[in-house]
Amino acid sequence: MPHETQFADIARVIQIAVAPVFLLTAIGTIINVLVARLARAVDRRRILEEHLPEYVNERREQATRELAMLHRRISLVIWATALAVLAALFVCVLIGTAFAGAFIAANVAREVAVLFVAALAALTACLMVFLREISIAAVSARQTVSPHAPSPRSRRKATAETK
Repeated sequence: MPHETQFADIARVIQIAVAPVFLLTAIGTIINVLVARLARAVDRRRILEEHLPEYVNERREQATRELAMLHRRISLVIWATALAVLAALFVCVLIGTAFAGAFIAANVAREVAVLFVAALAALTACLMVFLREISIAAVSARQTVSPHAPSPRSRRKATAETK
């Protein structure tokens, strides 16, 4: 009989751990989105920095402002990613704690609840920071430096490189 009770406890723990596993999958998807946004912002920053010496007057000021906005966006995405990873870590520890509690026959309900609330708090903060980054990106979409024809200097350099 004790063997059946232990088996039922393990089955119950597995049922309890299923919801956090789905949460972990959702957090992983959010991390993928954040990393993709980070890559795009970094690529845009590299392009602007590469062409900055070619810009003059108002165009240079626009590029400088856009670089500052990109710096802010990159910082926010990094913070959001860190918070999402923290949430994922809390969920992983939660799952491990639930299973360990079942195997050592300890009541870990309070610890699991605290870890779940911590994971949700980190995820909520992540989403709030992500929302801020999206709002900056939406505003900056209207304020980007448009592509330009290469300057005579950069055309000479490009043709020299292809020869």
